[in-house]
Amino acid sequence: MASNASGGFVSTLATNKDRFRKTLISDQVYELLRQAVVEGDLAPNDRVVESEIARRLGVSQAPVREAVKRLAREGLLTHVPRRGHFVVEISSQDAEYARQVREPLEGLAARLATEHITEEQLAELDALVERMHEAVAASDVSGFRDADIEFHTLVSRYAGNPFLARMWEVIEPSLRTLRAISDPLFDGDRCAMADEHGRLVGLLRARDPDRAAEAFADHAAGRGPVPDAREAKQPAGDATTEKAGTGKAGPAKTAAKKTAAKKSAAKKTTARKTAARKPAAAASTSD
Repeated sequence: MASNASGGFVSTLATNKDRFRKTLISDQVYELLRQAVVEGDLAPNDRVVESEIARRLGVSQAPVREAVKRLAREGLLTHVPRRGHFVVEISSQDAEYARQVREPLEGLAARLATEHITEEQLAELDALVERMHEAVAASDVSGFRDADIEFHTLVSRYAGNPFLARMWEVIEPSLRTLRAISDPLFDGDRCAMADEHGRLVGLLRARDPDRAAEAFADHAAGRGPVPDAREAKQPAGDATTEKAGTGKAGPAKTAAKKTAAKKSAAKKTTARKTAARKPAAAASTSD
């Protein structure tokens, strides 16, 4: 890690050194590093140095290298040539912008796909849903993510509009990088998420353009029926931030503004009363 890596992660490495066994060491290193990224012990832009991690854990560098590659495939780490791997920094605003673009494209793709999709293509989507379930059973986040992204890529192709498919191909790498599609940090029921993709296939199979478009748009915008536990874990103070792109404040911020306004009004009233009691003295002075 870079010298600016937090002491908490170094402490975690020392604590976990003795629990590593000869079998599945790369999986254990992967879980340790992933948890460090999720919990913030490894902060955005921190460098992840394979040799140092291997030395601190008392293992060879090979399983650490495999774990790092796995995290890079998931989008949690990025490789900079001649410098190494770094924890990815994601702007929440950029991610929101990406979702805003993804939502109408997904809705349109689903609407058009209900008119053009074949039984063979529906079977391909069913197979991807099954791959998602298999990835969940194997705790394979990167495998789940690959199947998820391929699912939405195929729907854009099955829409029968080559221009829409090209647009998706252009934005898909950015959606993946910004975690605006198949977020690897998703903290919810991935099995239920796989089932949700099965429901989306069912809507395409039913040839219902309105319901399919609405469901795919909601899914793309994060309004689907599978909750992300991270939302419930957000501190109360986060409610004060304004909703992206709306210019409207959340409830806590609105209440804070009202309280501040009341205090300001009270101060002004007190000042006016104080000024009203002083005119006579001021007049005699000026005379």
